[in-house]
Amino acid sequence: MSWVIVRYHPVTFFSLRPYNATASGGKTLIAPTAFALKMALLNATIQTAGLEAGRARFPIIRDLSIALDLPDRITVIKSFAKIRRPARLGDPKAQEQEIADLRDKKQYPFQSTIAYREFVQFGDPLRSPSENTIAVACASPDSETPPSWLGIALCAINYLGKRGSFLQPLGAPDIVDTLDQRFTLITRDTSDFLMNSTLQMLDDCGAMDFEHADIYSKKRIALGRERVLRHVALPYELTRSSRGYSLYERIAAEGED
Repeated sequence: MSWVIVRYHPVTFFSLRPYNATASGGKTLIAPTAFALKMALLNATIQTAGLEAGRARFPIIRDLSIALDLPDRITVIKSFAKIRRPARLGDPKAQEQEIADLRDKKQYPFQSTIAYREFVQFGDPLRSPSENTIAVACASPDSETPPSWLGIALCAINYLGKRGSFLQPLGAPDIVDTLDQRFTLITRDTSDFLMNSTLQMLDDCGAMDFEHADIYSKKRIALGRERVLRHVALPYELTRSSRGYSLYERIAAEGED
């Protein structure tokens, strides 16, 4: 099984909420998920090759094995942001007066409030961009050689997670037969890991078809069936933390420089 590898430079902060996060509690995962990457690949395929190509290639994208190589340092920045959300009304009998009062305060139909947000900085800004890269490796378990369009689709991805989490491909795809120890497979549960690793619940595609991924379809995605969770231990240890940030540093595996 051969792997297609594309390396990216994270242009902006990354943010992707866990599956159980609320709208006001905006915690973030410290790595992209397989589900996010596969949906990004599907989007890139449709943009570069058309809708019918995306439909035909979706089963291959859904079943891809995906591994990540992240920078040595990952910093989670903790902050609060001012947001607008729909006004909350109380007793239905008194709603007209409540709406009038809120309009006087310019708080209707949306009220101002604050929400907790986290953003991930990959790498160290004081180091060269070549050291602050994210590598994504993809392979098709059903084929010895990767499809020719896979590298094109990987290079067409320009953001992961929430909109605004931009990244820039740094070159043409590489094709290798084996991955080095820096890569972590995120499409299956981790069975062998270091005790001080960081456990993340990363979602992946389950028994989906194209209609489940189509935003115009009425088919819904159910957790545990079309969207499954993987227990992935990332080789990063929390080394520093304060009110404003948390710093994770890579744990060197045995035999790794």
